[in-house]
Amino acid sequence: MSLLRSFQLSIFFSIILLLSHATFANDDWAQFRGPNGTGISSAKNLPTEFGPDKSVVWKTPLPAGHSSPVLTRDRIFVTAHTPTTKNDKFTYKLFVIALDRKTGKILWQREVPRLNKARLENVNGPASPSPVTDGTNVYAFFQDFGLIAFNAAGKEKWRMPMEAFNMFYGFGASPILVDDKLILPVDQDLSAYLLAVDKNSGKVKWKVTRPEVISGYSTPTIYQPPTGPKQIIVPESFQLSAYSVVDGKRVWWVRGLACEMKSVASYDNEYLYINGWGFPLNQPGRQIATVPFAEGLKRYDKNGDGLVAKEEISGDGPMDKVLHASYGFDAFDLNRDGKLDTKDWDVFRAMMSSENGLLSIKMGGSGDMTSSAIRWKYQKPVPQVPSTLLYQGALFMVNDSGILISFDPATGNVIKQGRLKGAIDKYFASPIAADGKVWLISQDGTVSVVKAQGEWEVIAVNSLGDECFATPAAADGKLYIRTQSTLYCFGK
Repeated sequence: MSLLRSFQLSIFFSIILLLSHATFANDDWAQFRGPNGTGISSAKNLPTEFGPDKSVVWKTPLPAGHSSPVLTRDRIFVTAHTPTTKNDKFTYKLFVIALDRKTGKILWQREVPRLNKARLENVNGPASPSPVTDGTNVYAFFQDFGLIAFNAAGKEKWRMPMEAFNMFYGFGASPILVDDKLILPVDQDLSAYLLAVDKNSGKVKWKVTRPEVISGYSTPTIYQPPTGPKQIIVPESFQLSAYSVVDGKRVWWVRGLACEMKSVASYDNEYLYINGWGFPLNQPGRQIATVPFAEGLKRYDKNGDGLVAKEEISGDGPMDKVLHASYGFDAFDLNRDGKLDTKDWDVFRAMMSSENGLLSIKMGGSGDMTSSAIRWKYQKPVPQVPSTLLYQGALFMVNDSGILISFDPATGNVIKQGRLKGAIDKYFASPIAADGKVWLISQDGTVSVVKAQGEWEVIAVNSLGDECFATPAAADGKLYIRTQSTLYCFGK
């Protein structure tokens, strides 16, 4: 074979290889909510009508877990937990599970030791954070263990046990990958930090403390500014911050977010859209007046120890009632000692004065960008958990009770608002989009499929017959949905 012929064949096969990689990259679902958390897939011909016995390619029973499935070319990864009894006490075991993407067969299941017993509230579970994959290896996080990595065959690569965490509801954020770094935001009450770990060795690249941050549950996204290194955007309590991927340095931030953040930001080339909900009393016009700590001590500190204990609170005023409430006091008591000190009280006041809502924020800059970056606010009720979805020129948001709202992303004006037929339950899964359609799943497993346009229209409503907390994945003409008991692969 001539040298020229060899060179031509080499170029040909290189192009084929690049095209195959490009195809996968465009159909990637390697982390929670797909490509960089957008919830958008390039997949075509996805099913719109399906159920436990309809349009099923395969279905596999799985242990419980709220984590969402992530995909490689030939595998699906999830985390899970199973109940068990030890010394006559109820507990659970933790697992990372790999399935064959074509058949749904479980290829391996690895138990992860449970080292801690962290707080879990509401519907949060011990396997809520989703894993992330680089296309070969899988990286998982459990609040009762820490970080752990396995290769495609299920062999452990490394582990990083971590100390117990202090979040009000328990850990909700999922790790993400950027370049060679595994990023994990630890938004907890007292000692919050942002962590970057070498994905190959499990060694810490950098760790940045964030003393102004309290409990949060949002998975970060990556922003590439016009110049300079990539940035990690984290929706935090009361603010949104961008940190340099290189060293974790905080680059810019915007104040004015809700006191609890759970959603992932949607974004275009210039703006991002983030929704947050704390308490019903955080709705504009419903906020209660609070007093400085010194005045609070005069009112409540009966034993004169300079602290406000739960049992010392009395009265029937609005502030008294919030402090009386177990969910309220516990949320403000950062170290869970049953007493409020001056820092706890400052957090209480900040939480009561914060506002629920949906914000459009211009990305980029340096330092505090609050005064110039907020383009618009929508301050009617927003969902507690599901993220928004920016797709085909419209911004979609689903509230509890199945209220779907579409916005003009440029102005924040509502284009259409209405109740999804047959979907009146709470929502924990975030919407996803592909092929001109949007899929929305309620807690009771009702799946609404709508036409992706400002004046949206319902195409189909399906029932899975099981609760659903996980966000679905879409790729290669298939829809992967995890319920409380089963992982489904639906296709036409």
